[in-house]
Amino acid sequence: MSYMGVVNWAAFIALVLLSLVGWYYTVMKSIKYSRINSRAARVTTTFWQTQNAQEAIRFMEEQPSWEPFSKIALECAQAASHHQKSEGRLAETLNRSEFIDRALRQAVSRESQTLEDGQTWLATTGAIAPFIGLLGTVWGILLALVRLGAAGETSIQAVAGPVGEALIMTFLGLFVAIPAVMAFNYFNRINRKLIAQFDAFAHDLHDYFATGARVGDSR
Repeated sequence: MSYMGVVNWAAFIALVLLSLVGWYYTVMKSIKYSRINSRAARVTTTFWQTQNAQEAIRFMEEQPSWEPFSKIALECAQAASHHQKSEGRLAETLNRSEFIDRALRQAVSRESQTLEDGQTWLATTGAIAPFIGLLGTVWGILLALVRLGAAGETSIQAVAGPVGEALIMTFLGLFVAIPAVMAFNYFNRINRKLIAQFDAFAHDLHDYFATGARVGDSR
Protein backbone atom coordinates (compact mmCIF):
# COMPACT_ATOMS: atom_id res chain seq x y z
CA MET A 1 0.00 0.00 0.00
CA SER A 2 3.01 2.28 -0.32
CA TYR A 3 1.76 3.84 -3.57
CA MET A 4 -1.76 4.69 -2.36
CA GLY A 5 -2.86 8.31 -2.33
CA VAL A 6 -5.71 10.08 -0.58
CA VAL A 7 -8.24 8.99 -3.22
CA ASN A 8 -7.12 5.37 -2.93
CA TRP A 9 -7.45 5.41 0.84
CA ALA A 10 -10.87 7.02 0.60
CA ALA A 11 -11.98 4.32 -1.84
CA PHE A 12 -10.55 1.62 0.42
CA ILE A 13 -12.37 2.96 3.49
CA ALA A 14 -15.61 3.28 1.52
CA LEU A 15 -15.35 -0.33 0.37
CA VAL A 16 -14.66 -1.54 3.90
CA LEU A 17 -17.68 0.40 5.19
CA LEU A 18 -19.93 -0.92 2.43
CA SER A 19 -18.77 -4.46 3.11
CA LEU A 20 -19.19 -4.31 6.90
CA VAL A 21 -22.71 -2.85 6.75
CA GLY A 22 -23.65 -5.20 3.91
CA TRP A 23 -22.54 -8.26 5.88
CA TYR A 24 -24.38 -6.94 8.95
CA TYR A 25 -27.63 -6.76 7.00
CA THR A 26 -26.95 -10.15 5.42
CA VAL A 27 -26.48 -11.87 8.76
CA MET A 28 -29.33 -10.08 10.54
CA LYS A 29 -31.81 -10.62 7.70
CA SER A 30 -30.83 -14.29 7.45
CA ILE A 31 -31.58 -14.72 11.15
CA LYS A 32 -34.85 -12.80 10.79
CA TYR A 33 -36.09 -14.87 7.84
CA SER A 34 -35.07 -18.09 9.57
CA ARG A 35 -37.12 -17.17 12.63
CA ILE A 36 -40.15 -16.08 10.58
CA ASN A 37 -40.14 -19.20 8.41
CA SER A 38 -39.66 -21.50 11.40
CA ARG A 39 -42.84 -20.14 13.05
CA ALA A 40 -45.04 -19.19 10.07
CA ALA A 41 -46.70 -22.55 9.50
CA ARG A 42 -47.28 -23.19 13.20
CA VAL A 43 -48.69 -19.71 13.83
CA THR A 44 -51.16 -19.76 10.96
CA THR A 45 -52.18 -23.39 11.46
CA THR A 46 -52.75 -22.94 15.18
CA PHE A 47 -54.80 -19.81 14.51
CA TRP A 48 -57.19 -21.66 12.20
CA GLN A 49 -57.37 -24.74 14.40
CA THR A 50 -58.31 -22.75 17.51
CA GLN A 51 -61.94 -23.30 18.47
CA ASN A 52 -63.05 -19.67 18.74
CA ALA A 53 -61.89 -16.21 17.72
CA GLN A 54 -61.11 -15.07 21.27
CA GLU A 55 -58.66 -17.92 21.85
CA ALA A 56 -57.13 -17.38 18.42
CA ILE A 57 -56.58 -13.69 19.12
CA ARG A 58 -55.11 -14.50 22.54
CA PHE A 59 -52.68 -16.90 20.86
CA MET A 60 -51.63 -14.21 18.39
CA GLU A 61 -51.05 -11.72 21.20
CA GLU A 62 -48.60 -14.16 22.76
CA GLN A 63 -46.40 -14.18 19.67
CA PRO A 64 -43.09 -12.24 19.58
CA SER A 65 -43.20 -8.63 18.42
CA TRP A 66 -41.23 -9.47 15.26
CA GLU A 67 -43.69 -12.15 14.08
CA PRO A 68 -45.56 -10.69 11.07
CA PHE A 69 -48.53 -13.07 10.69
CA SER A 70 -49.74 -12.39 14.22
CA LYS A 71 -49.54 -8.64 13.61
CA ILE A 72 -51.68 -8.96 10.49
CA ALA A 73 -54.25 -11.08 12.31
CA LEU A 74 -54.41 -8.71 15.28
CA GLU A 75 -54.80 -5.70 12.99
CA CYS A 76 -57.70 -7.44 11.29
CA ALA A 77 -59.32 -8.41 14.59
CA GLN A 78 -58.99 -4.87 15.93
CA ALA A 79 -60.53 -3.46 12.76
CA ALA A 80 -63.47 -5.86 12.98
CA SER A 81 -63.99 -5.04 16.66
CA HIS A 82 -63.76 -1.31 16.02
CA HIS A 83 -66.28 -1.46 13.19
CA GLN A 84 -68.70 -3.47 15.33
CA LYS A 85 -68.50 -0.96 18.19
CA SER A 86 -68.93 2.00 15.84
CA GLU A 87 -71.21 0.32 13.34
CA GLY A 88 -73.78 3.10 13.28
CA ARG A 89 -71.31 5.75 12.15
CA LEU A 90 -68.93 3.63 10.05
CA ALA A 91 -71.71 1.90 8.16
CA GLU A 92 -72.53 5.21 6.54
CA THR A 93 -69.11 5.36 4.85
CA LEU A 94 -67.66 1.84 4.83
CA ASN A 95 -69.33 -1.51 5.29
CA ARG A 96 -67.68 -4.19 7.43
CA SER A 97 -65.98 -5.94 4.50
CA GLU A 98 -64.46 -2.74 3.12
CA PHE A 99 -63.28 -1.57 6.55
CA ILE A 100 -61.55 -4.89 7.29
CA ASP A 101 -60.08 -5.01 3.80
CA ARG A 102 -58.52 -1.56 4.24
CA ALA A 103 -57.02 -2.54 7.60
CA LEU A 104 -55.58 -5.72 6.13
CA ARG A 105 -54.06 -3.88 3.19
CA GLN A 106 -52.33 -1.49 5.56
CA ALA A 107 -51.07 -4.33 7.76
CA VAL A 108 -49.72 -6.34 4.83
CA SER A 109 -48.10 -3.24 3.35
CA ARG A 110 -46.44 -2.39 6.66
CA GLU A 111 -45.07 -5.91 7.19
CA SER A 112 -43.93 -6.09 3.56
CA GLN A 113 -42.01 -2.84 3.96
CA THR A 114 -40.35 -4.21 7.09
CA LEU A 115 -38.98 -7.07 5.00
CA GLU A 116 -37.26 -4.51 2.78
CA ASP A 117 -34.95 -3.28 5.56
CA GLY A 118 -31.36 -3.37 4.31
CA GLN A 119 -32.29 -4.16 0.72
CA THR A 120 -31.43 -0.66 -0.50
CA TRP A 121 -27.99 -0.84 1.08
CA LEU A 122 -27.27 -4.24 -0.49
CA ALA A 123 -28.44 -3.04 -3.90
CA THR A 124 -26.37 0.13 -3.64
CA THR A 125 -23.30 -1.81 -2.55
CA GLY A 126 -23.62 -4.21 -5.46
CA ALA A 127 -24.03 -1.32 -7.90
CA ILE A 128 -21.29 1.09 -6.81
CA ALA A 129 -18.59 -1.07 -5.17
CA PRO A 130 -17.03 -2.14 -8.52
CA PHE A 131 -16.86 1.50 -9.65
CA ILE A 132 -15.28 2.60 -6.38
CA GLY A 133 -12.68 -0.14 -6.82
CA LEU A 134 -12.11 0.91 -10.41
CA LEU A 135 -11.68 4.53 -9.34
CA GLY A 136 -9.05 3.46 -6.84
CA THR A 137 -7.26 1.42 -9.49
CA VAL A 138 -7.23 4.20 -12.09
CA TRP A 139 -6.05 6.77 -9.59
CA GLY A 140 -3.42 4.41 -8.23
CA ILE A 141 -2.03 3.70 -11.71
CA LEU A 142 -2.02 7.41 -12.51
CA LEU A 143 -0.06 8.25 -9.37
CA ALA A 144 2.35 5.37 -9.98
CA LEU A 145 3.06 6.46 -13.55
CA VAL A 146 3.56 10.08 -12.50
CA ARG A 147 5.98 9.08 -9.76
CA LEU A 148 7.90 6.70 -12.00
CA GLY A 149 8.09 9.32 -14.74
CA ALA A 150 9.44 11.90 -12.30
CA ALA A 151 12.01 9.38 -11.05
CA GLY A 152 13.04 8.48 -14.60
CA GLU A 153 12.36 4.74 -14.16
CA THR A 154 10.93 2.87 -17.14
CA SER A 155 11.72 -0.79 -16.44
CA ILE A 156 8.94 -3.35 -16.19
CA GLN A 157 10.04 -4.18 -12.67
CA ALA A 158 9.54 -0.59 -11.58
CA VAL A 159 6.07 -0.42 -13.16
CA ALA A 160 4.79 -3.83 -12.07
CA GLY A 161 4.80 -3.12 -8.34
CA PRO A 162 2.68 0.04 -8.20
CA VAL A 163 0.35 -1.06 -11.01
CA GLY A 164 -0.21 -4.43 -9.36
CA GLU A 165 -0.94 -2.71 -6.07
CA ALA A 166 -3.46 -0.41 -7.77
CA LEU A 167 -5.26 -3.38 -9.32
CA ILE A 168 -5.98 -4.71 -5.85
CA MET A 169 -8.64 -2.00 -5.55
CA THR A 170 -10.57 -3.48 -8.48
CA PHE A 171 -10.41 -6.89 -6.80
CA LEU A 172 -11.69 -5.41 -3.55
CA GLY A 173 -14.56 -3.70 -5.35
CA LEU A 174 -15.68 -7.00 -6.86
CA PHE A 175 -15.08 -8.82 -3.58
CA VAL A 176 -17.50 -6.43 -1.87
CA ALA A 177 -20.08 -6.25 -4.67
CA ILE A 178 -20.56 -9.94 -5.50
CA PRO A 179 -21.77 -11.10 -2.04
CA ALA A 180 -24.04 -8.05 -1.79
CA VAL A 181 -25.69 -8.80 -5.15
CA MET A 182 -26.12 -12.47 -4.24
CA ALA A 183 -27.65 -11.56 -0.87
CA PHE A 184 -29.96 -8.98 -2.47
CA ASN A 185 -31.30 -11.47 -5.01
CA TYR A 186 -31.70 -14.19 -2.39
CA PHE A 187 -33.60 -11.93 0.00
CA ASN A 188 -35.77 -10.61 -2.83
CA ARG A 189 -36.87 -14.16 -3.60
CA ILE A 190 -37.70 -14.82 0.06
CA ASN A 191 -39.58 -11.52 0.25
CA ARG A 192 -41.76 -12.46 -2.71
CA LYS A 193 -42.66 -15.77 -1.07
CA LEU A 194 -43.43 -14.21 2.29
CA ILE A 195 -45.52 -11.41 0.77
CA ALA A 196 -47.51 -14.01 -1.16
CA GLN A 197 -48.11 -15.81 2.16
CA PHE A 198 -49.15 -12.51 3.76
CA ASP A 199 -51.67 -11.93 0.97
CA ALA A 200 -53.10 -15.45 1.21
CA PHE A 201 -53.41 -15.24 4.98
CA ALA A 202 -54.98 -11.79 4.76
CA HIS A 203 -57.51 -13.05 2.22
CA ASP A 204 -58.58 -15.83 4.59
CA LEU A 205 -58.68 -13.41 7.52
CA HIS A 206 -60.93 -11.06 5.54
CA ASP A 207 -63.38 -13.86 4.79
CA TYR A 208 -63.36 -15.03 8.40
CA PHE A 209 -63.85 -11.67 10.10
CA ALA A 210 -66.15 -10.22 7.44
CA THR A 211 -68.46 -13.20 6.96
CA GLY A 212 -67.73 -15.37 10.01
CA ALA A 213 -66.39 -18.28 7.97
CA ARG A 214 -63.15 -19.00 6.18
CA VAL A 215 -63.51 -19.93 2.50
CA GLY A 216 -63.08 -23.69 2.19
CA ASP A 217 -63.64 -24.23 5.91
CA SER A 218 -65.94 -27.19 6.34
CA ARG A 219 -66.42 -26.73 10.09
